[in-house]
Amino acid sequence: MQFQELQLIEPLLRAVRAEGYTEPSPIQVQAIPHVLAGRDLHGCAQTGTGKTAAFALPILQRLLAHSHNGSSYLRTLVLTPTRELASQIGESFKTYGKFTNIRQITIFGGVNQKPQVGWLQRGADILVATPGRLLDLMAQGYVKLDKIEILVLDEADRMLDMGFIHDVRRIVAATPSRRQTLLFSATMPTEIQSLADSILRDPVHVVVTPPASTVEATQQSVYFVEKGDKPALLEHLLRDASIRRALVFCRTKHGANKVVKQLERASVNANAIHGNKSQSAREQALAGFKAGTTRVLVATDIAARGIDVEDITHVINYDLPNEPESYVHRIGRTGRAGASGIAFSFCDVDERPYLVDIERLIRMRIPTVANHPYASRLSPSAVVELKPRQNQRQPAAAGSRPGQNRRRNNSRSAKQPQRRESERR
Repeated sequence: MQFQELQLIEPLLRAVRAEGYTEPSPIQVQAIPHVLAGRDLHGCAQTGTGKTAAFALPILQRLLAHSHNGSSYLRTLVLTPTRELASQIGESFKTYGKFTNIRQITIFGGVNQKPQVGWLQRGADILVATPGRLLDLMAQGYVKLDKIEILVLDEADRMLDMGFIHDVRRIVAATPSRRQTLLFSATMPTEIQSLADSILRDPVHVVVTPPASTVEATQQSVYFVEKGDKPALLEHLLRDASIRRALVFCRTKHGANKVVKQLERASVNANAIHGNKSQSAREQALAGFKAGTTRVLVATDIAARGIDVEDITHVINYDLPNEPESYVHRIGRTGRAGASGIAFSFCDVDERPYLVDIERLIRMRIPTVANHPYASRLSPSAVVELKPRQNQRQPAAAGSRPGQNRRRNNSRSAKQPQRRESERR
C-alpha cells in the first residue's frame, strides 16, 4: 500500500515524500482511516512503529478540513509523559504540517515558562504538552481546553508509571465531552484499561504486532559479573569497533552520571540523559547521539522513553531493570525497522532475581557469555519454569494483553509519593 491510498491530501503527501517515505507502516494503515473518519481509537503499539505519524497526519487533515479562519483557540491537545517525547511529537507535527497553515506549540517543564506563555498568547491549533507544565499554566489562566476537538494521550502506560494518571484525569475533565479521543499505550495495565473505558466512545481497537517481536528480533546475551567489575567490562566491550552507537541503561540518575565519567576517563565519547539534566543539556546530548559525535548515550528508563534514534547498534543493560517489561522496552531500541539488533545485559548477584523474572516474561533463556575477562562465579540462572506465572504481564511486542496485577517489585511505584515532573528521571 502507498500513502496515496490512505486518502491523505496533497500537502500532507508532499511532506511525507519530502521525508523519503513511500509505504505506510502497519499502524498507519490501520489507524489513519479511522482517525480521518472521526472515530475514537485505542492503540497498543510501541515507539518505533510509526505511531506518531499515524495520528499526526490525520489530525492535520481533519483540522484543515474544518478550518476556523482567524481563530486563536486550541483545537487539538496531545498529552505525553516526557519532555523528549513532547519535543519529538512537536517536531513531527511541524514536519508533516510544513505545507499547511496549521500552528503547533510544545510546552513542558524544566524550562522557563515565559516563552511558552508567549506562544500560547499568540494562539495555536495544536498543543503538545506534558501533564505537569500544562496543569501549571491552566492554573495560571494561560491555557483553556474548552474548545478541544481532538485529544491524544500518548504512552499512557508510562504516564501511569510516572504517577501522572490523576493529572491526566484532571486534564481530560477540562476538555469538552464531545471530542475525538485517541489513546496509545505500549502495555495495557488495569488502570489504563479503566481510563480508556471511561474516556473513549465506541473506540476502534488497533494492536500492532511487529513482523518479529522485539525479543525474537534481538540478539541477546547476558554477562555474569561482579558489581565492581561492571565499569571494566563495559570498557572491554566498547573496544569492539562494531559497537558504533550504543544506548546504555542504568537504574538511577547518579549511576548514569558515574558511568559517563568512567567512560570519559577511558577516552570514550559518552553523555547522559536524565531528569537532573537541564533541558538544553538533554537536547544537546540527544543531538550529539543522533549525529554520531557521541558514541555512547547513558540513560535511565524514563528519560529514554520515546527517544527514537535510528541505527542504534547495541543496547547495553548496565543495570538490569527490576520490572521485566522494561527489559523488553529497552532492547526494542536497537534493531528498528526489521533489522536485527544486539543487546548485552550485565548481571551481578543482587540482580539474579531480575534476570529470572525477565526470562519468565520473554519465555526464553538468554544465552550466557562465559568466556569474558570479568566473569563472576555466579552460575547461570537456575532452571526455572518459563511458563508465565498467573497474572504475569506479557511483553507488548508480542501483541499479548498484560495481566491485571502489579508485580511485587513494583509495589513502591504505586504507593510512592508523587514527585514533581522536574524530579523524574
